[in-house]
Amino acid sequence: MTLTPALEMTGVSRRFGTTEALRGLTWSARAGEVTCVLGPNGAGKTTAMEIATGLQRPDEGSVRVLGTDPWHAPAAHRARVGVMLQDGGLPQSVRPVRLLEHLARFWDRPADVDALVMRLGIDAYAGTTVRRLSGGQRQRVALAAALVGRPEVVFLDEPTAGLDPHARREVHALVRETADSGVATVVTTHSFEEAERLADRVVVIVAGRVAAAGTVAEVAGPQGLETAYFALADGSAR
Repeated sequence: MTLTPALEMTGVSRRFGTTEALRGLTWSARAGEVTCVLGPNGAGKTTAMEIATGLQRPDEGSVRVLGTDPWHAPAAHRARVGVMLQDGGLPQSVRPVRLLEHLARFWDRPADVDALVMRLGIDAYAGTTVRRLSGGQRQRVALAAALVGRPEVVFLDEPTAGLDPHARREVHALVRETADSGVATVVTTHSFEEAERLADRVVVIVAGRVAAAGTVAEVAGPQGLETAYFALADGSAR
């Protein structure tokens, strides 16, 4: 398994009018690892994810995903990237399994849809349209949609939000297996427990900048990840 950077973001800045959402953001994520991105609300995590997936263009800096600028990426490159954003972006009138089967047809070597459906418990509401699903059920469908194409890098924005403890454990196991298969797996989360359980590396973003990056042990130190996080957040806010 290689540890080649699948994502490299260097000196990235993004402004919305007079507001600086990102300020010289520099970090990376490697193939075969889970990189957990932590930060308070408004820190710039989602903006960074949308830039990495080509949904936004940075005002300054360089972004490379699998060696390609995602803003100018051709269709062949986009087929190598899986994305799960907070709003899901799922069509509302379709049933989950039909949606996943449709998405699977876009790839040459898709994942086994039936296996994904069973693994994430989607079979329990397979006959219900997306608009009638609960928030947690939509989360599972969105995760399956991000993984069905067997991507080489996958971006998961709060993948366990709204899930019960049993479903959360199953998602954790699936995310870990995805990374262990060689996929660069980038997860944003507000959960310190989730980061400690999943992450090979942690990136803490505060006020649009990287406040710390490294393994969980390197970032957490002897005081633990939660204490280290709040010290970083409080220090950057001053």
